[in-house]
Amino acid sequence: MFLLPGLLLYVALFVFPTLTGLFYSFTDWDGVSPSYAFVGLDNYKDSLSSIVFRKAFGNNVEFMLTVVIAQTFISLVLALLLVRNTKIRIALRALYFLPAILSSVSVGLIWAFMYDPSIGLINYGLNEAGMGSIAHNWIGDPKIAIYSIAAVQVWAHAGQMMIVFIAGLQGIPAELYEAARMDGGSKWQVFRTVTWPLLAPSATIVVAYTTIQSFKAFDLIFTMTDGGPNYATEILTTYIYHTAFGSYSFGLASAGSMIFLVLLALLTLLQFKALRADRVSY
Repeated sequence: MFLLPGLLLYVALFVFPTLTGLFYSFTDWDGVSPSYAFVGLDNYKDSLSSIVFRKAFGNNVEFMLTVVIAQTFISLVLALLLVRNTKIRIALRALYFLPAILSSVSVGLIWAFMYDPSIGLINYGLNEAGMGSIAHNWIGDPKIAIYSIAAVQVWAHAGQMMIVFIAGLQGIPAELYEAARMDGGSKWQVFRTVTWPLLAPSATIVVAYTTIQSFKAFDLIFTMTDGGPNYATEILTTYIYHTAFGSYSFGLASAGSMIFLVLLALLTLLQFKALRADRVSY
């Protein structure tokens, strides 16, 4: 009985909408008409053959790899530097965590202004520093726009993932470090043989969470570029939104959502198996 309220919420807010989306993915429903026709697997075939869908998927993979690698590395370095509980380090933890409590829309608007090629703070700073040659239209150039937004995603969430790594580091027994040092291990050897293996559960959480967030970065990309220029920053979630509310093809958008759900589940499962968090023992 104690589990029932949570179970009802889960069914109402997740299971039922998912099954409804699955149902509509086999129809040509436009989101408005009371009637619709069943089209079988046509929506799935159209999605997988769509150039825009494949472009969005490719962008999503690039965005995900960039964010996962950069965010995991930066958050781990910050955690190693700030793991000790001193007043200064605790204050720095709070400072680095601060962007995580801001709304993604606010972050997107702030950074869109900073990236502005004419009046943005970044190009202004480069010009003032005598490096105007590398000033750029950071989110207007199709070649680098997705990476510019990835940098914003890392800035916003690296501090949040730092806290996960700090919790993992503080859970490692000090005796293991003492034994490794007594055996003559260097700092790198201690990190490689003691710290990193025992951080596997924390790393699993960080990588899985970062992957999911990178695939769901709809609000950030919608605010900054709306998938442009020329679909250079279109990802699966913005593709689904534009398909549903741009062309009113809710059946096609539902099929895209189901493909997105399966891809994300498979990717997360592969990550868990690759990191082998369940094989790590203390």
